[in-house]
Amino acid sequence: MTERQKPHEQDAIARRSNFEAVEEDLTPQQVKLEAQRCLRCKNARCIQGCPVNINIPEFIQALKEDNVQKAGDIIRETSLLPSVCGRVCPQERQCEGKCVLGIKGQSIAIGALERYVGDKSSAKNSAIKPSGKKVAVVGSGCAGITAAADLRKAGHDVVVFEALHKLGGVLRYGIPPFRLPRKFLDREINTLKELGVVFKTNVIVGKSITLKQLKDDGFDAIFICSGAGLPKMLGVAGENLNGVYSANEFLTRVNLMQAHEKHTPTPLKIGNKVAVIGGGNVAMDAVRTAARVGAEEVYIIYRRTESELPARLEEIRHAKEEGVIFKLLHSPVEIIGEGGYVKGIKLEVMKLGEPDDSGRRKPVQTGEIVEMDVDTVIVALGTGPNPIIQKSAKAEGMDIETDRRGYIVVDVEDNKTSIPMIFAGGDVAPTGESNAINAMGAGKNAAKAINEMLKSA
Repeated sequence: MTERQKPHEQDAIARRSNFEAVEEDLTPQQVKLEAQRCLRCKNARCIQGCPVNINIPEFIQALKEDNVQKAGDIIRETSLLPSVCGRVCPQERQCEGKCVLGIKGQSIAIGALERYVGDKSSAKNSAIKPSGKKVAVVGSGCAGITAAADLRKAGHDVVVFEALHKLGGVLRYGIPPFRLPRKFLDREINTLKELGVVFKTNVIVGKSITLKQLKDDGFDAIFICSGAGLPKMLGVAGENLNGVYSANEFLTRVNLMQAHEKHTPTPLKIGNKVAVIGGGNVAMDAVRTAARVGAEEVYIIYRRTESELPARLEEIRHAKEEGVIFKLLHSPVEIIGEGGYVKGIKLEVMKLGEPDDSGRRKPVQTGEIVEMDVDTVIVALGTGPNPIIQKSAKAEGMDIETDRRGYIVVDVEDNKTSIPMIFAGGDVAPTGESNAINAMGAGKNAAKAINEMLKSA
């Protein structure tokens, strides 16, 4: 059988100094070769592995027939963002991870094919019959724009409220352009605008306007998908020193505000030696970005071994190729300062014990302490929900149920909250792994439930 086709990549040394896309699309010849590898299984496990159930064998069949637009139409029946998801989704744990060819060999490069189709085909907007109903969507990330598209196609007037000055949520401020070129994100959002979705930026729901005010303004339903923008920090001495950033802040300042540029109103100070704490995709984005904004030595500090790293294998490989140094089985215990600035970091050497609830072996302390000279520390340990919306709603008598960590509690089946007209999804109300395609799934679930509610009203 033909080997799996691989996209051409920028030279590792060259790409470390720019923000251009690391990977190119497959060539048309490669697409045809890769599509021909698909067995078109009757019981397509790849579809089961996709959170939005894209008909993968059918769109690949269209590629076998050299009909890229037809392939795009098939994908867009269930997914608005093929150019995005083809680049950032963890296919190895989802669609590609279920491919039968992967049992004894190489799975179909579904992500690369989806990306190609997304880039080379266009969305089609059909006529919309107005329903007379109005829906507010809070947040313009994956969940928000997916829900907005489905709700608008159902005939509802849809207004998306975004707290930042640019649209896209974490797709814009969190994911670097070398992974997700902005032209593709902008194109997907422009498609929604052409569909009639209204976007309002610089609006913080809970501050600029409240949920009660939205209800009083005539919105028949509200979908909260404001993400999880509250960073989790280490809780160790020295964390308040200059030179310590959360990954959320660091990536937002670079991706959204271009704080690394010479003539910027919001300059970013990054030293020569940068340590990123964490092992997920955000940690990889942060450490690879740090290299691109001038750091000479960049480190990943992770308390388990490489086999437990939660980041995508592709991200780990790219980081290694770009010179990232992985300091594994080490955990920070103190950040060392001098004159108010980071000078180094103390790490405890760890070993692995028994598996925890996630199935990964627990890191166990050894008592051995080592020190590293670094001048910047970036903490990438995840984020939690910002409580602004929940607190303001409670103050106005709309008490939305949250769990002990502050996440909005929703029904897994339809994303309903404890308040009948309000729905929630994505990172603010997680029901699975935090990633783009699962957020899209939440957006589709919520849109379907909202539409059913509005039709029966």
